Amino acid sequence: MKPLSLDMIRIEIEKAGDMVQLRHLRDQLHEEFEQRLLLSHSLDWNRELNQVHDWLIHHTIELAQAVVHAEHGASPEPYAFVLFGSGGRREQTLWSDQDNGLIYAEPADETASKQADLYFKILTQRISSMLIELGYPPCSGDVICTNDRWRNTYSGYQAMLHEWLQDPHWENVRYLLILADMRFIYGDEGLVNDLMDELFAYIDKHPIMLEHMLHNTLHHKISLGLFGQLIKERYGEDAGGVDIKYGAYIPIVNGVRLLAIQADVNESSTEQRILKLQQYGHVEEEIAYDWLEALSIALKLRSLTPFQLEENQYTSRGKLTAEGLTKQRINELKLCLRIGNDLQKYVKKMISKELDKG
Repeated sequence: MKPLSLDMIRIEIEKAGDMVQLRHLRDQLHEEFEQRLLLSHSLDWNRELNQVHDWLIHHTIELAQAVVHAEHGASPEPYAFVLFGSGGRREQTLWSDQDNGLIYAEPADETASKQADLYFKILTQRISSMLIELGYPPCSGDVICTNDRWRNTYSGYQAMLHEWLQDPHWENVRYLLILADMRFIYGDEGLVNDLMDELFAYIDKHPIMLEHMLHNTLHHKISLGLFGQLIKERYGEDAGGVDIKYGAYIPIVNGVRLLAIQADVNESSTEQRILKLQQYGHVEEEIAYDWLEALSIALKLRSLTPFQLEENQYTSRGKLTAEGLTKQRINELKLCLRIGNDLQKYVKKMISKELDKG
């Protein structure tokens, strides 16, 4: 495939009439974006790649909705299809899995409720199976639209949100942080905006929530030892490599997310959260620049980790192999991890200051 502009890629995706054509196109784009990574700035590459992921997922939903419409009629209620995790943050790799959900408007009565429940169960099963055909494996943590928890009415999401906020033990806070990365991709965006407004309004009135979120946020430690050495995998097929996902990338995005929540910055991507924190005066330009550099390195190295096709779905363990740790990459990674360490200290300090205000 010759290099295509984003506009041409969008047109080709929208022309695909079935999943066979769409999967063929995705495989071609996968190869093209592997090559583009070597020639592009990683933040630019990440933006373009995630725009393509959005178009692929959006068109898959359109194809699924058309099939369900033909078999079961029109949607009984307005709904929003949403992405969580790296998809919510616009940071999917070439091999990301499905982290998604569906929110639909409240049916008028019990009969309508049963009809809507059945309809959206059929629709989400169709969407998820078609995304599997496209090479997106289901989320291993079951954060997926086929799970009743994440396929719910707006009031169902509200009830979950309030339960998590009012009983902020570890698992409930984990769900809150998943929700904080939620991003609309198809349908009625108002359902998503209203829910996010509720989340931010509650935390604004109850800043103690930031302390509960801090414990989860700092759970994953940076893969850098006391003396500046890389903490490497000791056993198995990844021995000698480094866990880029959980030792570099996740600590950075988690720290920035909590600062964004504290500052009432309702953006889902880590890059935009950093830029808005700087724009609104919550962080100095020099510090924001360092965070963007660390994010850029983490995204690039994460995208260079080996991937495999398992049952025709793209997967990766998120670990850079010992062979992949060239001198240049080691130096880049150590810079990223030092900045990540400083970021975690900064987050702890800023949340403590917020709590000291009372």
